[in-house]
Amino acid sequence: MAYSTQADLEKHYGTALLVNLTDRGELASGVIDADVVTQAIADADAMIDGYIKTRYTLPLDGVPDPIGVLSRRIAIYNLHVFEPSSKIVRDYEGAIATLKDIGKGIVQLDADGVTPETSGGGGAQLAEGIVAGIKSDMGGFV
Repeated sequence: MAYSTQADLEKHYGTALLVNLTDRGELASGVIDADVVTQAIADADAMIDGYIKTRYTLPLDGVPDPIGVLSRRIAIYNLHVFEPSSKIVRDYEGAIATLKDIGKGIVQLDADGVTPETSGGGGAQLAEGIVAGIKSDMGGFV
């Protein structure tokens, strides 16, 4: 299941932009090339999955927020064969930053995730001998 659709891109960016970005034939047809859009969305979704696969079970059940928006922003960036506008670039860079935060667990999706493996320890522990050695090395101050 795709995280965004051609209709999402048309709604947000307009049909004219998608025609300009996808009508790449020798003779202009004046219509959106659905295959080009589908590939850009697939590439965007693969990138998203790459960032979130260690934290969430794939495929995701539905399209949780903000995954649809991220897919749309990455896909429209991918459709540009020439320099995109600064807004498209900022949106793309923001999408990548958000994906990194999802991968780190800073941003959480409303989706089934993977429970990170733990060592079973409750945190850092120092043995008394190590603490005593640190105290003596620092003149008794810790």
